Amino acid sequence: MTKHKVGDIRPTQLLNVYGVGAMIDLPNIAGMVMGLDDWDTTHSVLVSEERLLRAVRVQLGAQVEKLLLPPVEPDTASADPLGGAKIGVPVAAFPQWFRCPWCELLAPISSGLFELKTDPFRPDRARFVHANCSKAGQPPVALPARFQIACSHGHLDDFPWLRFVHRGAATCNGPLRLKKIGASDEAVDLLVKCDTCGRDRRMSDAFGEVAESDDVFECRGRRPHLRDFAPSGCNEHAETMLLGASNSWFGISLSALSIPMHVDKLPQLVEERWAVLQHIPSKETVGAFRAVGNLKGLEDYSDAAVWDAIESKKSGVQVDEENGNLKLPEWNVFVSADPATNTRDFQLTPVVAPHGYEQYFEKVVRAERLREVRALTGFTRIESPGDYSDPSEIPDAQRAPLGRSKPVWVPVSEVRGEGIFLQFSEEEIRKWVRRVTRQDEEMFRAHSAWRRARRIPEPESGYPGIRYALIHSFSHALMRQLSMEAGYSSASIRERIYAHDGGDDAPAMAGLLLYTAAPDSEGTLGGLVSLGEPDRLGRLIRLALEEIRLCASDPLCGEHRPAHDGTSSLHGAACHACMFSPETSCERGNKYLDRGLLVQTIGGGNVPFFE
Repeated sequence: MTKHKVGDIRPTQLLNVYGVGAMIDLPNIAGMVMGLDDWDTTHSVLVSEERLLRAVRVQLGAQVEKLLLPPVEPDTASADPLGGAKIGVPVAAFPQWFRCPWCELLAPISSGLFELKTDPFRPDRARFVHANCSKAGQPPVALPARFQIACSHGHLDDFPWLRFVHRGAATCNGPLRLKKIGASDEAVDLLVKCDTCGRDRRMSDAFGEVAESDDVFECRGRRPHLRDFAPSGCNEHAETMLLGASNSWFGISLSALSIPMHVDKLPQLVEERWAVLQHIPSKETVGAFRAVGNLKGLEDYSDAAVWDAIESKKSGVQVDEENGNLKLPEWNVFVSADPATNTRDFQLTPVVAPHGYEQYFEKVVRAERLREVRALTGFTRIESPGDYSDPSEIPDAQRAPLGRSKPVWVPVSEVRGEGIFLQFSEEEIRKWVRRVTRQDEEMFRAHSAWRRARRIPEPESGYPGIRYALIHSFSHALMRQLSMEAGYSSASIRERIYAHDGGDDAPAMAGLLLYTAAPDSEGTLGGLVSLGEPDRLGRLIRLALEEIRLCASDPLCGEHRPAHDGTSSLHGAACHACMFSPETSCERGNKYLDRGLLVQTIGGGNVPFFE
């Protein structure tokens, strides 16, 4: 198989936007990111994050051995694009059907009518050309067909052009043309026509009720990122979607903050480097690992001390006492906020509650340095995983695999940055929760209706509670204000909500972390964490609450209530003008939001937390 470099993307995009199975829209080609079986991990870097690895194993199985960064061309790589190894993430052209804009010919790559042209010095110029076009003076650039079909079981296929135009069995294999017959580019103005038999059909028939009753759109179970078909087939009805549609790929990921797991420094250093140190078989080989540079950061410790720490780790390898809960250990570390446990990747400084709001907050912690590792564990199509309360709820039939067999590694992204953690007063939270039983019941009924309408099993389960809705709403309000003050874009600030009523499985939690991070090893510049000072944070909270009392969409927004028919969005008084945040910032897809839980709104009748 010939390999050509066809473009560049950022490493973090490989998890959030262009993960395995996703489409990459290049200037002249649409590419499909291939499954893990096709990846060459020679140049991938091993990432140590034991808590995340354990959580990934819960989802994907105990065979997962490691977390790897995507392969990146080293800085020392040859500047000559014609020489050196081809390092990167594998992609293949998809869809396989292309259209010539001059003669309107529609054909697959396998027909041999389109030829790939690449420029090693300009990868962005990679393109397919129609070499024998009868209407162009020189071979014109052919463009990917705009339509494809997909089903909710994670399958994706080329649009069935031949069967579609011939309305079933394609006994005729004549050349096809995709013609524009109207003023617009809408489906109703596009016509597929066969040159041989003359049959034609409007593309509008590929949508709506006509398509739902057409056997042409039966799913074949194709998995183009794995170059195969689902072994058990598929009985779903596929639906037509446009190239690059936002619902063609939703990544399923897990993330964890690198928190200190030990008070003593050496066990913590071993924990951070466990992905490498776990392979040391004996005390005698510690020196060999040190000689080849695998014990960086442990220069102050003898081989015997390092081996004792490794033995201690192996003998008491922590089985996850939090039952896979990634947030509970983080909550415990933030609440204790002991600077003595600070590490290179996690540095906390506790400060007093924001001025003017001491009644509502227990403490504030400035996270001057933090590290987040995010792992891709699968993806879905059409149905968003955000409809589920937890990734573990996603049915296996809807979760598309990353490889043809169970993965032994998963791709991750690693970012470093800063943040502000706020812990609410548990006493104030409990008093307020007792006063909002009506709003709690209203939100719960909307939650159940939402899940029932989407046929999610056990619709009454997974409700995060009114406590979560309060903290989540406050997070969005403060996030907007921090963005304006710190100079970061709203899309670059993320939230991490810690909310739990308390019980046998976990203590009560009521807090949030707002943070920003970047792939750079030095992280970000400190503009966000500096806003955690009591005076500045108190002023920002006051401004944030004042800002959401009125909305540009009032009274419509202020009077909005969570719908009980499952068709509307799962939120109260919230909209794009006042509370919604970018997709990259919100951990719940802008659900469970209501500014009426925070302050008095124009709708009235609410019981605000901040009175």
